[in-house]
Amino acid sequence: MIQKGVIVILFFVLLGNTTSLMAQTEPEDIAMATDEYQDSFYESLKQKGIENYDKAIVSLEKCIKLKPNDAVAYFELGKNYLFLKQYKEAQDSFEKATQLDPKNKWYWLGIYDVSFQTKNYPLAIETIQKIIPFDEEYKDDLISLYMITNQFEKALATIIEMDAKFGKSDDRNRYKMEIISQGNFQNTEINNLINQIKQNPKEESNYVDLIFLYSKANEADKALDVAKQLAKEIPTSEWGQVSLFKTYLDSNQADKAIKSMNVILASSKIDSKIKHRTLNEFLIYVNKNPQYSADLEKAISYFDNDPNVDVAKEIGKFYHSKGQFENAIKYYEKDLKSNSDTDRETNLLLLEAYTQAKQFEPMTKRAMTMIEIYPSQPQFYYYAGLGNNQLKQFKNAKTVLEMGLDYVVDDKALEANFNIQLGEAYNGLGDAKKKEEYFLKANELLKKNK
Repeated sequence: MIQKGVIVILFFVLLGNTTSLMAQTEPEDIAMATDEYQDSFYESLKQKGIENYDKAIVSLEKCIKLKPNDAVAYFELGKNYLFLKQYKEAQDSFEKATQLDPKNKWYWLGIYDVSFQTKNYPLAIETIQKIIPFDEEYKDDLISLYMITNQFEKALATIIEMDAKFGKSDDRNRYKMEIISQGNFQNTEINNLINQIKQNPKEESNYVDLIFLYSKANEADKALDVAKQLAKEIPTSEWGQVSLFKTYLDSNQADKAIKSMNVILASSKIDSKIKHRTLNEFLIYVNKNPQYSADLEKAISYFDNDPNVDVAKEIGKFYHSKGQFENAIKYYEKDLKSNSDTDRETNLLLLEAYTQAKQFEPMTKRAMTMIEIYPSQPQFYYYAGLGNNQLKQFKNAKTVLEMGLDYVVDDKALEANFNIQLGEAYNGLGDAKKKEEYFLKANELLKKNK
């Protein structure tokens, strides 16, 4: 408990030295002069402490009658009105306090609290600008107000100023990303980062932010140029490895390129777009230099838990397009093992690759499994029938093809293929009449599909 005698001593010390009021001491800690004033003020503090704000206000009004120009009493009065959500009375009291003592930031903060709670943001901005001369870090509050009121240009300018003076902060970075995501402010931030790099070439974060912006704008060459500059200034930077990787790969220094690539892919700092581009460039290199396939396998493993891209599947498609079906199969199988084994598209790609590679046994087994999962998808019946025919299991082929044909709708090419395989099945079963019947149907369908 605060002793009343201590309050009296503190009050007279402050009363005798008006400059200490400007030292921004919380006014609640300032004591009273006369016994009657002291008793009323002390009573107001006690009542406020037990949340009897109405009684506290009565005591403070007595104080003001005794000392009409007492800023402290008006400030306390404003606080009690604010607790009661009587905002007009609170604001009037705080404003009176600022008129009596405009150099005390606590009084201005009272007005700021009222304006913020009542969502009077223009007043909040006006008030916080009066507080900033006492404490410049309140510009962070100003940034928040600019964001609330959609004054993004002013917010970004203030963020840049605060970052330069006090260093970056998570909140300011979040606001900056929100502003820049709109696109029309990206050039402002790009120019700011370029200037920051010129002024402080050893600050890695500015390079990283600039690379991110260029990457987001799909300006990969500019992002690479910044990475080269970063590698030169800060050789130990993980982001610098982006530049070194490209340099090593272009000069056919594979071992060094692989080392840089592994640093890039393992980094928690580097943007996923940059990682995907790095892997794609290495994939193209390995296609011409297959002796590094094991390193490609390791690189792909970094993306096993990537929620955005099925990397193994995309690499399978790459080899598929090149007619390298054995490699395509390997990566499709890897993708299905790492992700969803029942992914429809990947399974169809895998079955096509099995067909081209003449791997009919695993193709048939996979297709039959997929029929159980997708019983109305005719493509899986087709591959199962094709596989069984190739394995000379003609009865099984006939059964599965006849079942699947019922699900073919508005796809003459697929229907023709079903009929071709049914003809092959009946041919294997020794039924020449049925064979010709299905081959004729297939031929008619192919003509209609031209």
